[in-house]
Amino acid sequence: MASTSTLRRVEQQQRSHPSQDGDGVRIQRIHDFGGGLDPYLMLDELGSDRPDDYIGGFPPHPHRGIQTLTYVIHGGLTHEDHLGHSSTIRAGDAQWMHTGRGIIHSEMPLTDSQGLHAFQLWLNLPARDKLSPATYRDVRSAEMPRLAGQGAELIALGGRWQSTGGERVEGPLDALAGDGAVAHVRLESGGDLTLEADAPTLLVYVFDGSLNVGETVVPRGQLARLGGGDRLSLGSTEGGQALLLAGHPHREPIAHYGPFVMNEHAELEQALRDYRDGTLTGP
Repeated sequence: MASTSTLRRVEQQQRSHPSQDGDGVRIQRIHDFGGGLDPYLMLDELGSDRPDDYIGGFPPHPHRGIQTLTYVIHGGLTHEDHLGHSSTIRAGDAQWMHTGRGIIHSEMPLTDSQGLHAFQLWLNLPARDKLSPATYRDVRSAEMPRLAGQGAELIALGGRWQSTGGERVEGPLDALAGDGAVAHVRLESGGDLTLEADAPTLLVYVFDGSLNVGETVVPRGQLARLGGGDRLSLGSTEGGQALLLAGHPHREPIAHYGPFVMNEHAELEQALRDYRDGTLTGP
């Protein structure tokens, strides 16, 4: 019997909105701390050719209960944390941070001729991992495998990605919460790419041009959440770029306050006490 597949269709679109974070850094943000993007929580896009929009960066600040993934299109970011890590990621590189029980870090921007363009994702940790030891990893552009389509390219940051033609790649970030998978897709005018995609959560954030996602045109600055199925079809008449986010929801309570994401309000109060007492990162 021949196998059948079901095309995934856009179920909902969410527009990014202007916000600020850190030391006055201007960003475009999409967030849902109610579980609508589970296991993802937030997507920030930093993009400007005006240094005043971002040069203040993100001075030292704490986190607990999440993972972050930072990906640079151009420019760069220098990371330092209480564990002694200090490194810089530049165009095409990524940095992953598992905050677990707690981490205190800073991220300061670098520019190139086009200014700065980067993304930061927040992934929620399941309850069992929220107080686990903090870890950190840089991944260079050359480490990320590619999938090719017709006038299209997929760059795998993490997780498994497979074309319907059978070609498969696995990104180097293999410990993303919720079995997460993240990829950067570029399509030329008239390009198309079809992927096997059966993860319960599937999101497409278009950040350049526009993409045909299934049967829906998704413009720049929109996050598309897809319904059920096992096949993702991407195309573009004008060319475009997007981040693809896939994963399995935790379906756990979410309690959020600033840089802390836990399951219950009492755990947030404990995180605040630990930060004030200097024990956030360990006894």
